[in-house]
Amino acid sequence: MSFRSGGRKLSFELLSSDLTAADVDDISSRSLPETSSDGNRRRRRRSKRKQGFQSPPIVEEEPRVDGNAAAAFRVTDLRSVVEKVCQSSDVEGSAASCVTRVGVELRQRSVAANGRLSASGDDATSSCGSSMRESVAAAAAVADVIDAARRPEANGVLKKLEKDESLDWEKFIKENGNILGEVERRDNSPFRYFIGELYSGNSLRSTIAVGNDKKRQRVYNTMFHVPWRCERLIVAGFFVCLDSFLSLLTIMPARIVMTVWRVLKTRQFLRPNAADLSDYGCFIVLALGVASLQMIDISLIYHVIRGQGTIKLYVVYNVLEIFDKLCQSFGEDVLQVLFNSAEGLSTCSTDNATFELMRFLLDEAIAVLLLVHSFVLLAQAITLSTCIIAHNNALLALLVSNNFAEIKSNVFKRVSKENLHNLVYYDIIERFHITAFLLFVLAQNILEAEGPWFDSFLINASLVFMCEVLIDAVKHSFLAKFNEIKPVAYSEFLEDLSKQILNEQTDDRQKDLTFIPLAPACVVIRVLTPVYATLLPSGPFIWRIFWILLWSILTYFVLAIFKILVGLVLRCLATWYINLRLTRKQHVD
Repeated sequence: MSFRSGGRKLSFELLSSDLTAADVDDISSRSLPETSSDGNRRRRRRSKRKQGFQSPPIVEEEPRVDGNAAAAFRVTDLRSVVEKVCQSSDVEGSAASCVTRVGVELRQRSVAANGRLSASGDDATSSCGSSMRESVAAAAAVADVIDAARRPEANGVLKKLEKDESLDWEKFIKENGNILGEVERRDNSPFRYFIGELYSGNSLRSTIAVGNDKKRQRVYNTMFHVPWRCERLIVAGFFVCLDSFLSLLTIMPARIVMTVWRVLKTRQFLRPNAADLSDYGCFIVLALGVASLQMIDISLIYHVIRGQGTIKLYVVYNVLEIFDKLCQSFGEDVLQVLFNSAEGLSTCSTDNATFELMRFLLDEAIAVLLLVHSFVLLAQAITLSTCIIAHNNALLALLVSNNFAEIKSNVFKRVSKENLHNLVYYDIIERFHITAFLLFVLAQNILEAEGPWFDSFLINASLVFMCEVLIDAVKHSFLAKFNEIKPVAYSEFLEDLSKQILNEQTDDRQKDLTFIPLAPACVVIRVLTPVYATLLPSGPFIWRIFWILLWSILTYFVLAIFKILVGLVLRCLATWYINLRLTRKQHVD
């Protein structure tokens, strides 16, 4: 295929035909690059500043070639582009010469690609050079020309920048005198200061901020909600402890009598179940405890304690209270182990019966150590009786010192919700123990008091009981306040206690109220035995045995009726409260 097919000229022929001899001479004379180093530096700086500049587009068309040539390119004539740029702006001749040199450079490359070099191209190339760095400098020169054409000064329009007003520092300081955060100096006149304080607002505004609804709710919780819910929980727990106490005195003897009657009737000894073995173990501990306390002379201990000073009474009572809590915690674990051994003995095989029996006897021997708890409670009851009967304000001193020491040891500590739960249960057990102590004091007054004593006993007993209620309310109110525990927590505790009353097994058995009625029962039986002895008539031994059995049966029936009433009422109230909680949760959800 021929290069000249289609009647079109090649690019190098166009370029050679367009440029005349005069033009070549002119181009050769103007397109010589500046040889000085300053000119090269200026071109480099301009090329760096105008990196985003793009040279005028070069339109390439596919040439028609014949079979003898590989390829041919047509380069547009750059002369017209250069002429347009030069017409739009009156610039120096050096810029035009550089643009023309760019065109020559491109023309040289096109010709070299075709393998044909004309004479005019050789002359232009020899005069201008073929360095790529100079081509980039020429492109930067073209960009300067275009920018110069676009400037307002080139069109005869010149905008002057307005000069900002200088900052007068003295004037600025006068207008903004407190710019450095200095405190304004106030008038030191006493009269004006007093008048300003009278009309400036709240007199305590400098030390007390204005509260909000959250603070108001916090005050209401401390004053009303927490004491009410806490006392409701303690009262319910008190009756749960009373129900357990009555079960020990009524249910356990009835089960033992039924077992003995069955053995005597059938004359066959069957292996007892776990519940029977547990009752046998508790009955042995109770019997040994009552027998041990019967050997103690209460009058001797009473006079020994009464001869001590007030401060020593306070020390003795607090030491006994600490031992009471320790024995309560240890007795809980001992009885749980004993019940576990009873289950193992009732379900074991014949081969392991000897081992299980020995383990049950060992745990029973350890449980006998609970007698120490009964001695501690008896000594504590005698100390309280001494303070009540004394006429030197020993009771008031004991109550104040003991109760406020309890507040100090509990209120100003970080307590979690679980620890608060256990603390409430300790208060429930303490409330029941105090009731047992007051019953002991009542029995002692019946036996030994002379003259009118009942009124003073009621006043002192009411004082002790009300102080305990007040101290528990204050303690739990501020515990909830300092530890940010809401009153609904006590409702949750009461719900757990209600489930325990209904024997609903929960996942966490640690939330159950644990109470051991063995030690209080030993103390109550020990103190009521002399009272019943005074009711027995004098006469033959058989007659006395008859009256002992009669009073025992009457007492048992009274306690059994009381147990039935307490148990049924507790179950009804527990069912009602659980349903109430479920209803409220559904409304909340």
